[in-house]
Amino acid sequence: MIPTERKEEFYKALLEKNTEYEGLFYVGVKTTGVFCRPTCPARKPKLENCEFFETAKEALLASFRPCQRCRPLSPPGEASDLVRRLVEAVELHPEKRWRDEDFRQLSVDASTARRQFKKRFGMTFVEYARARRMGLAMKHIRSGQPVIDAQLSIGYESSSGFRDAFSRIMGAPPTRLDEGRILRAAWLDTPLGPMIAIADEAALYLLEFVDRRGLEREVERLRQRTKAAVIPGVTAPVRSIEKELALYFDGGLSEFKTPLFLLGSPFQRQVWAQLQQIPPGETRSYAELAAAVGNPAGYRAVAQANGANQLAIVIPCHRVINSNGELGGYGGGLSRKSWLLNHEKRGGDGVRTAASYMS
Repeated sequence: MIPTERKEEFYKALLEKNTEYEGLFYVGVKTTGVFCRPTCPARKPKLENCEFFETAKEALLASFRPCQRCRPLSPPGEASDLVRRLVEAVELHPEKRWRDEDFRQLSVDASTARRQFKKRFGMTFVEYARARRMGLAMKHIRSGQPVIDAQLSIGYESSSGFRDAFSRIMGAPPTRLDEGRILRAAWLDTPLGPMIAIADEAALYLLEFVDRRGLEREVERLRQRTKAAVIPGVTAPVRSIEKELALYFDGGLSEFKTPLFLLGSPFQRQVWAQLQQIPPGETRSYAELAAAVGNPAGYRAVAQANGANQLAIVIPCHRVINSNGELGGYGGGLSRKSWLLNHEKRGGDGVRTAASYMS
């Protein structure tokens, strides 16, 4: 989350088309739905219509698409034909999941596309396409509208792209729901970036960072196992976890009380219960966690159960590190894991986790 004073600095740079800020930020324009580089020649928006991002991926996940004038996904002063072709192809069908055959139809080598995007933008082309697709779905979650009926009027996007992207990730569109089970999805802003919370009226099922790798698959597994449709909305557990997260990040939370619905095997639940026994400010190794669940040789299985946790922060999988003291992995990214551990160490005993469970 960019501080207010930095936003004012970035806005000044935008107005002045200051080249010194190239690569330092991107600006999303709410009125047009595009994101631009600082030196974009287009007419400048009002400050209240701007959202600032440190990376292009953040802008994509916030549902903005690349500006066709300043081309923020091309190096300054250089237009890449390959990048332009691929970006335009995504905009024609933003809901599509790319396969090898799609590259062949465009006469593009998939490995070349991967290298060029990774070198220039810090993400592969497939990651870019996924971020664009997720951004469209997340935009609807952010708006909280009961029916997907938005049509974006600028650029390459089709009127159905918004709806299709949401449907492919979250399941049946709201207009086609019957009386079956329904889960609600909400966008939560946090100091470490936006999170998605999915819950029914009784419990929280999922809490993840929006840019977590594999989030689409997590939501798909959740839909299949619960036989539920996921639509935008807010429930009591969503309101509860939003308030508790705010207190957590302020360092004043004593206990998470939002009820949880745990979708996991008995072994996974056992591991998750042990995770919640780790005091804030402390860490455990995978080997120590394996010993705690009575299976000292099963540290790999413990690591897999740790990675299967769908309730970030509340079930503190970030408190598990390698035996050599290195951070190990984390679905939300190692920088976030490091921040969370340092935050909890500073908070001492002021931050604890506990939860009520539902089966």
